[in-house]
Amino acid sequence: MSLSLLEGLKFARMDTPLHRADPRAKFLMALSIFASSLLFTNPLALLALLALQIPLILIGRITRRWSKSLRGGAFLAILIFLMNFLTGQGASFSIAMSIRFLCLLSSFSIFFLTTSPDDLGLALEQCHIPYALSFTFTTAVRLVPTMALDAQEIIDAQRSRGLELERGGLLRRVRNYIPILVPLIVCAIRRSLEMAEALESRAFGASERRTSLVTLRMGPRDYILMALSIALLASSIYISRSIQMPSLDALDGMLGLRWRIA
Repeated sequence: MSLSLLEGLKFARMDTPLHRADPRAKFLMALSIFASSLLFTNPLALLALLALQIPLILIGRITRRWSKSLRGGAFLAILIFLMNFLTGQGASFSIAMSIRFLCLLSSFSIFFLTTSPDDLGLALEQCHIPYALSFTFTTAVRLVPTMALDAQEIIDAQRSRGLELERGGLLRRVRNYIPILVPLIVCAIRRSLEMAEALESRAFGASERRTSLVTLRMGPRDYILMALSIALLASSIYISRSIQMPSLDALDGMLGLRWRIA
C-alpha cells in the first residue's frame, strides 16, 4: 500500500468556500455520503455517488491531493475486489464493494483535506464532546501525516541499507516490511511519551471549564450544505427502497464463465 493514501488526508490551509465551511456541516456531508454508500450494492449507484463528490473537489481545489489519496487506496480496492470475487460473490458485487470503499475514502479525504484539526477540535467541543475525547481525536488526526513521514524516512533508510521491499512473493513482501514496522512502532511510542510529558508539564486536565478565543458560527452556506446532505441521504434511502437500478448481472455471467474456463 502506498503512503500517498495517508498524505492525501493531510490538511493544507487554502481560501476556498469549502475550506471556510463549518466543520460540522462538512462532517454531516461526509456522514451522508458514508451512509448512502452503505445503502447500495449496485456499482452504477455507487459510481454516481462517487461522481457527486467531484463538484466538491473542484470547489475545494484539492484535485491533486484527492487523486493521490485514491491512488494510495487503489491497492486496497483491488484487494477487496479479489477477496470478494475469489470467494464466489460475483463480479458485479465485487466491483460494487471496491467502488464503495473508494466512495468512503473519497468522502473522508475531502473532509480531512479541507478541515483544520483546530477547527475540528472546536466543533467537537461546541457539540459538547468531552475535551479529553476531542483532544485525543484531533491529535490522532494530526499524527497520521507525521507518522507517514516517519514511515517514508524509515523506508528510505532501510533501502539505502539494501532492503528490497518489492522482492519475492506475497509472504516474502509482507516479511520485508517487518524492518519498517519495528522502528515505526518505536518512534510512535517515543513520540507519545514525549507528548504525555509535555501535557503533564502544562497541567492538562487541571481545569474542567475551558474557554476559547475562537467560536465557530454557522452561516447560510453551512445550512445549505447541511440541507443538501440531508436531501442526499433521503434520496438515497428512497432510491434504494423504491427504484430498481440497472444491474450488471451479464458481467457476472461473462466473468464467471471465464473463471470456470481458466
